[in-house]
Amino acid sequence: MAVDPAPTQVTPDGRVELQDVSPIQDSRFFNSELAPVPIEKRTWTTYNFFALWMGMAHNIPSYTLAASLIAIGMDWVQAFLTITLGNLIVLIPMLLNSHAGTKYGIPFPVFARAFYGIRGANLVALLRAFIACAWFGIQTWVGGKALHVIIGKLAGDPWTKAPQIAGQTWTLWLCFFGFWVVQMLIIWRGMDAIRRFENWTAPLVSIGFLVLLGYVVGKAGGFGPILQEQSKLGWGPDFWKLFFPALMGMIAFWSTLSLNMPDFTRFGGSQRKQITGQILGLPTTMSFIAIVAILTTSGAQALYGEAIWDPADLASRFDSTLVVLVALISLVLATISANLAANVVSPSYDFSNAFPKKITFAFGGLITGVLGIVIQPWRLISDPNIYIFAWLGFYGGLLASVAGVFIAGYWVIGKTQLHLQDLYEDGRGRYWFNGGWNWRAVVATVLGGVCAVGGAYGGPFPADGLIPFLKWAYDYNWVIGLVVGFVVFYALSAREKENR
Repeated sequence: MAVDPAPTQVTPDGRVELQDVSPIQDSRFFNSELAPVPIEKRTWTTYNFFALWMGMAHNIPSYTLAASLIAIGMDWVQAFLTITLGNLIVLIPMLLNSHAGTKYGIPFPVFARAFYGIRGANLVALLRAFIACAWFGIQTWVGGKALHVIIGKLAGDPWTKAPQIAGQTWTLWLCFFGFWVVQMLIIWRGMDAIRRFENWTAPLVSIGFLVLLGYVVGKAGGFGPILQEQSKLGWGPDFWKLFFPALMGMIAFWSTLSLNMPDFTRFGGSQRKQITGQILGLPTTMSFIAIVAILTTSGAQALYGEAIWDPADLASRFDSTLVVLVALISLVLATISANLAANVVSPSYDFSNAFPKKITFAFGGLITGVLGIVIQPWRLISDPNIYIFAWLGFYGGLLASVAGVFIAGYWVIGKTQLHLQDLYEDGRGRYWFNGGWNWRAVVATVLGGVCAVGGAYGGPFPADGLIPFLKWAYDYNWVIGLVVGFVVFYALSAREKENR
């Protein structure tokens, strides 16, 4: 039986609101958290988006990105330029995909329904969710370890040399699980609690990292030797051989957010506010944390005779109890802020999208937390080659094909036009396609993914690549995944659009 279309309202700035959700409330694919956000609740300002990115970017893995690049032979200038360029590039698909969130008030998995189908959207939503679970585990382990190290500085041997369980001291496990519980309590209170947390923690975290820098440089009497060290790669073929795969890794660091930013921009007060906030937020804060990390570590090398890239380990060397406490508070807030926004919000929506009538946003966050422990992903950051080229590079190339499908479908084929009610229709509507799946998007994603990461080599992958003749493509995985996903989906969908 056909369902009467619900009325929509378009604001002067182009945002669309579904004024009556009653025709779709009984759909299996609807719940109140996946529903379009009413106009009156789209209140996020430029500062909210800037603070969001400041909170997500200022964390320990971001701090140690430069260390990973320097460890493979770059000097500080090469590392800084690679990080900055990567974030400027990933900002482009991020802003393109953010537009739909603000215009229609919908989260990422509902946006995906327009291209993959009502059911098919779960394919990419759950792919994104499981990557977020792994990142949640990484951040929670890193944050718990930082907490353990700095408390050890204050508490001494009874804490640091406590009996071991499963290869780690019980005090480290206590910090890890305590960290986990705090994050679950915040996510249980919903998106508004996360927004408030990001707003007030963002400036405190930045101040904390600057305090670390000021203390080290003051004690060392300067910025230290790293700034004078020459690149082991030079600027010739050896550098360029590593530059492009490293750049793909830097892009991949935020490639997940380039897909699911509608989860946040759906609350945007206008397109201008979300665009300005993100432009001010992402590349500037990532460049800021990179240069602070480089300068702090260089000063620490002059002070302690070795490069200490882990800020928690560095803080544990300080003589001032006050500075140690500032470092503890900053690192804890930084890690929680980044983890909640980057790694819990999206999978909470994604798991809810898979079973809208059974899984709420809060329950989806709990699932994320449990899987983040089960996956044990902290091993990924122990080796910079595995971290950058295997972990970041592989999933970055895979998700790039999804971004290509989104950009082609929303901007080129659909001209930014979506039919809100049809995104929730059960067994009918233009986004039901064939049994809830759009095979064109699936084919584009698979082909894009295979072309991007089929030649994966190094680390856990064969030296000649999983698919040897595609080995060369893996060094450019993100770009290739994006382009192939875009082209294939556009080619397969162009004729279909004409027949609608």
